[in-house]
Amino acid sequence: MTDVVLLITTVADAATGERVAHALVEEQLAACVSVLPAMTSVYRWKGAVERATEHQVIVKTTAGRVADIQTRFAALHPYELPEFLVVPVSDGSAPYLDWVRNGTT
Repeated sequence: MTDVVLLITTVADAATGERVAHALVEEQLAACVSVLPAMTSVYRWKGAVERATEHQVIVKTTAGRVADIQTRFAALHPYELPEFLVVPVSDGSAPYLDWVRNGTT
């Protein structure tokens, strides 16, 4: 197991994803943030089945930065209840993992 994690969230549009990405990288909370193309999400919200176009956002960071990112989301993320999933990275290329660590210090 490594200290590198992937944080997964969604946003309504690419511009929001890029704004969040830029802030997290600029503030060294993340080494890289990928904003994926539009997708369709179907989910239950407040008792109704909803459908929305969203963009998946994947944040490459370290476990030590997760709490700071979650706090930062309060100002950056427009959703009332943003997706915030932390996926541990069990292994990877040593130079890439070092690059992520260096980008978040």
